[in-house]
Amino acid sequence: MVQALPQRNLLAPPSFDLMKRALSRARPRRYYLRVPARNRLSGPATVPMMNPLTLDLFLPAGKDVESAQYRILAKLKSVREAFKHNSIYPHLSNLIGLHETVSSLVGGIDDIREALPGAISGIDLGSGTVIYEKEKLDDDQLAHIEELLRWARPHIQEAIEVGRTIFEFVDDNMELEEVGIVPSYLKEGYLLVPDRQMMELHVLRYEFSVLVGVNERYQSLKTTHFKSIPRGRVAAPPATIKLDLVTENRDLPNPATYHFVTQLDFPFSDTLLPVAKRKLIRYLNSRGLAA
Repeated sequence: MVQALPQRNLLAPPSFDLMKRALSRARPRRYYLRVPARNRLSGPATVPMMNPLTLDLFLPAGKDVESAQYRILAKLKSVREAFKHNSIYPHLSNLIGLHETVSSLVGGIDDIREALPGAISGIDLGSGTVIYEKEKLDDDQLAHIEELLRWARPHIQEAIEVGRTIFEFVDDNMELEEVGIVPSYLKEGYLLVPDRQMMELHVLRYEFSVLVGVNERYQSLKTTHFKSIPRGRVAAPPATIKLDLVTENRDLPNPATYHFVTQLDFPFSDTLLPVAKRKLIRYLNSRGLAA
């Protein structure tokens, strides 16, 4: 998860720090979790990818607030459907970023005018940049957009609470275990994360860094999938896997290796891996790497 240093784009996906701040707030109402269905022939249930809920959906409100409300509710329904299958990434982080943007725009027509996206009008061949032209909206149209922002904010917050509950449930039911002797160098290493739906153990290499911006420090955890190990009746212990990694990659003679233990049968890429990465960042912070 890499956060860019340039000045913030209100339409860009939120940073990991933003998601961490939002998740650290008071716990929401509790929701029941649905265990994903499994088909003996076709494998675990999957959720199709969807276009994210972005600020673009608020632009038509300048002409028709009601139709814009229906489109936003349809997007939120799709997100809730993903949450029913315990699939939280990237939906939760997108919602958190959108909620913060919506909250910052409410009450400021000039801010709304500046934040709304523009259409591509051409390309500057000299600089190789895309030229955007913003739609001209009068104050009445901007007032309608602000009305939609106020209406949408609690709906987005309610969806966030559902996703946050799943995130916290997985976080509470996943343990990080150090494998072998922990070296002094922790900025690179390996994660061992189980995928119980596919009966595999995924091995990922990570790189941790701290990027310094104008007013903030950004934490970056980049992961690269290294290999997947089938989990049969007799599974290789994590210490053995670490020794194999030393043999296969000699640039890290004693790599920092962490095994994530969970009994949850949740989606790997959409849920287990994002939670494991957040847990690892917390661990690395506790070891002083964020300083």
